[in-house]
Amino acid sequence: MSIEFDNNLPIYLQIMNHIKRQIVSGLLQPGDKIPSVRELAADLQINPNTIQRTFQELEREEVVETKRGLGRYVTSEGSKIMAIKKEMAGDLIHQFIHGMQELGFKNQDIVTIVKEAVAAKDNTDRKGASPDGHITEG
Repeated sequence: MSIEFDNNLPIYLQIMNHIKRQIVSGLLQPGDKIPSVRELAADLQINPNTIQRTFQELEREEVVETKRGLGRYVTSEGSKIMAIKKEMAGDLIHQFIHGMQELGFKNQDIVTIVKEAVAAKDNTDRKGASPDGHITEG
């Protein structure tokens, strides 16, 4: 695991967000075992206490669960994972809208720009990929 740390946000929060992103994107599946405190601390080259704090917060939020003697696992509750996904999406949308408004765009302009970007992405995806998702030549 590799994380580019931001000096403006506590490290344990950045690791939490990284793990949550792995869960909502499907890289970590419900019920998957997550690395131990020692493994993750060594991998990220940070203090094990920071990882312990990360895991405590993830457990408090019911994102991971500890199975005594076996380690920590991603929650099996699909509704919890969906709630995290929606929360993260809401945060991204809020940041995007705020940034666009700072640039001077009105709400309707933002909607138009997003619609055009989504349509362009759909067109690009249809032209460059075969039905099975593989990129075609030519």
